[in-house]
Amino acid sequence: MTLARLSDPPGTATRGPLLRAAGLSVARGPRTVLHELDLQLHAGELVALLGPNGAGKSTLLDALSGALPPQAGTVERNGSVAVALQSAEMARRSVLANLTAALGWWGVPRAQRAPRAREALEQIGAGHLAKRQATALSGGERRRVHLARVLAVSPDVLLLDEPFAGLDAEVRAALLQDAERALRSPERATLVVVHDRAEAWALADRLLILIDGRIVADGPPATLLSSPPSALVARFLGYDGELRDGDELLLTRAAHVTIDDAGPYTATVARVIPLEDGVRLELALSQGRLYATAELPAPRVGDTVRVRIHGGIRFPA
Repeated sequence: MTLARLSDPPGTATRGPLLRAAGLSVARGPRTVLHELDLQLHAGELVALLGPNGAGKSTLLDALSGALPPQAGTVERNGSVAVALQSAEMARRSVLANLTAALGWWGVPRAQRAPRAREALEQIGAGHLAKRQATALSGGERRRVHLARVLAVSPDVLLLDEPFAGLDAEVRAALLQDAERALRSPERATLVVVHDRAEAWALADRLLILIDGRIVADGPPATLLSSPPSALVARFLGYDGELRDGDELLLTRAAHVTIDDAGPYTATVARVIPLEDGVRLELALSQGRLYATAELPAPRVGDTVRVRIHGGIRFPA
């Protein structure tokens, strides 16, 4: 099933959070997957949920939608909730017929179905696909129609599970740009499970990071990237370089490290990874290991280089 329907009809949301979870724990079989989560979604928010495989992201969507009962805690929904799962399966009929069928399932009056379906297709840049057979769509087109189908419902809360999965870089970039505009609404709260950091940065004004069934960070993406609250979050966000400095640990991203003949650190090139416009260097130091990017011609494995660090973040060792 692509959409989840709750008892409240669209447009009945009250003031305050449209969706609130408090002390939420959820189990699948004998295993507790989510542990005492607290979160709120407000009208006008576009929130990204990011985490490693197995962190519990899909389980959280199931619990928030009501498809999976809590083991402990509560979920309050002030309005209608629609869920678009990863699978973009559609019936063997036209694109427009797929959307109007979904609206019929939601109880939308027949006279409103086609206009609302066409409007949603236009919102996501797929208006030209209305008469196309769903079985003839490309992967990117199918994803657009999948999003249009849930947008047409006009829920108060929209939950999306990796809506850009399985697309090549060019198609995904184009869809992200259109989706960012289409998903924003002052009346709706939207939570999107994303696959990688680039998707979160392109879409969201707020980022939740879920690791081992716990929300370990919550804030604007740029703020979390520049000031991660813990070493765990920093490493997840790409701070893969690590230097020990007394009783502190300096974590860095490649952007913080440059090859500089006047740099204060001496490093040995341990690995060279070709990139489109240069190389990524793995650098071994007596205090740890750093990563940097460099233009061609670049140092080779075994070369000794001088390194300068500008930025990074420190945590207790």
